[in-house]
Amino acid sequence: MESYWLTGLTFLPLLGALFVMLQSDDRSTWRAAAAFSFIPLAISLYLLARFDPHQAGYQFIERYQWIPQFGISYHLGMDGISLFLVVLTTLLMSLSLIYSGGGDIGFRAREFCFFMLILETGLLGALLSIDLFMFYVFWELMLIPMYFLIGIWGHGNKVYAAFKFILFTMLGSIFMLVAILYLVHLAHVQSGRLSFDLPDLYDVRLTAAQAKWLFAGFAIAFAVKVPMWPIHTWLPDAHTEAPTAGSVILAGVMLKMGTYGFVRFAIPLFPLIAIQATPLFMALAVIGIIYGALVAMVQPDLKRLIAYSSVSHLGFVMLGLFALDPQGVEGAIYQMLNHGISTGGLFLLVGMIYLRRHTREIAEFGGLWHRIPIFAGIFMVVMLSSIGLPGLNGFIGEFLIMLGAYLTIPLTVVFAVIGIILGALYMLYAYERVMFGPITKAVNDTLSDLNWREIGVMIPLIVLMLFMGFYPKPILTRIEPSVDAMLSRVRTAQARQENTSHNTALAAATALHSTNQWHSSISPQ
Repeated sequence: MESYWLTGLTFLPLLGALFVMLQSDDRSTWRAAAAFSFIPLAISLYLLARFDPHQAGYQFIERYQWIPQFGISYHLGMDGISLFLVVLTTLLMSLSLIYSGGGDIGFRAREFCFFMLILETGLLGALLSIDLFMFYVFWELMLIPMYFLIGIWGHGNKVYAAFKFILFTMLGSIFMLVAILYLVHLAHVQSGRLSFDLPDLYDVRLTAAQAKWLFAGFAIAFAVKVPMWPIHTWLPDAHTEAPTAGSVILAGVMLKMGTYGFVRFAIPLFPLIAIQATPLFMALAVIGIIYGALVAMVQPDLKRLIAYSSVSHLGFVMLGLFALDPQGVEGAIYQMLNHGISTGGLFLLVGMIYLRRHTREIAEFGGLWHRIPIFAGIFMVVMLSSIGLPGLNGFIGEFLIMLGAYLTIPLTVVFAVIGIILGALYMLYAYERVMFGPITKAVNDTLSDLNWREIGVMIPLIVLMLFMGFYPKPILTRIEPSVDAMLSRVRTAQARQENTSHNTALAAATALHSTNQWHSSISPQ
């Protein structure tokens, strides 16, 4: 019997986007949007329950001919690398829509829900696509709704931030498109078969120059989306000006598309180049960790502080990925989930206080613990999760990443630890200025604490922070087989290269020995 779970998971939000446009009032719009986000969440949890943790390959596969004359197929699948990112996407989308329906979005609710649900289809499609053409379509699809979400419902200099976001991400994507087309062309020339399917492209024979240029094409697109230093400058503006739900999805899921792209495509397709590029990417990751922390430390705006913290946290993810070690890669994937939960929670909390005070300036607060203790208490838990307090989710990912990085380039761990210390400093310092001390602004003494809707939005995130901090095994055991399968391609390519180098050296030595013997035989005695 054919399984259509992944098709339903991917396209039900798109159906919901069309349905919400038929609603006549805001109340029915928010209810319809929430319902069409709950269904994918329920499906993702069902697939999580059915997922075989011992299988390394794709599960729940759907594959059909789509455009056969161009080798394009409709090919969806889920493995341990994408499984929890899919669950994270559906969870954050549901929570974002519940929160936004409580008053954060004050106009054009139908259009807002329409773009949010289309965005969910783009994100899920990119995570589940095995065909590279399909992946690229969904990769581009997710950019358009985010552009409108920032440009229409954002704050401040929102049009500039939206344009900068689309310019950076689309320009980066062009390089990946060229790389995909050329890789498929090479596969067609060598095998006589035209296919965009990822497994069919693993064993394309490439020269060293071809592999480097193709890896660069993929890496530029993914590095922009992460974003890595120094091509990160679009992120603070996009985060700061986006509506709260846009910031949650951007930080919680969209940035992970860059790191997911490296682990799904760039590294396994070009393992030898990934090995050669390890020092470069680990160096850039370390720079991002330190730079993001230092710049976050001096930000006067809470949302901008969290935005720069994302540059630092995603630097840790890249450090773990390019350790090319099981602990490092598993830690990096775990940290993708941690960052989505913790930073998504921080953006939600900043949105809640912004609704009450219409400012995010740290200097405008102070003494909030006395007035809104529930908000202050929840903020403290989420903040401690973000800085990696043992017992909360952030600690597990950072520990595994540093373990993997130490086994690859030990010096990088020294800088990573500095980044962790700086991260704790700027988060604790910001928390102290906002929550403690006397209430110096009279308006702060009139603030209301969180309502039941807002508390309900935060409870699932706090539960996950505690669960992932105390009991990471169920997640890691499902990630591990797929990570091992990916790294086996790296190890095989490395062994093959070492074997070739050894044989070449042996042949050269044999030839030199034969030449010396010949010279000896003809030299005068």
